[in-house]
Amino acid sequence: MRTTLTLDADVAVKARKGAAKLGRPFKEVVNMALRAGLDSVLSPPASKPYRTKPRPLGLGEGLSYDNIADLLALAEGEDHA
Repeated sequence: MRTTLTLDADVAVKARKGAAKLGRPFKEVVNMALRAGLDSVLSPPASKPYRTKPRPLGLGEGLSYDNIADLLALAEGEDHA
């Protein structure tokens, strides 16, 4: 298939250098690079799910859930509403 493609200057230079290094035609090197790039873009590797490890936080020493008003006063000040 014939199509017109405009390459950025740096990409064209890399492709020409790669073609010279591999001793292959420019067209073949561009097609190889596109295949490899498209495969990686269209089929990205599966990522691991992010997991956190729970840690007990608890209340500080001398504090209790038995008196919520005292906890609120300590956390927000005496004027909590």
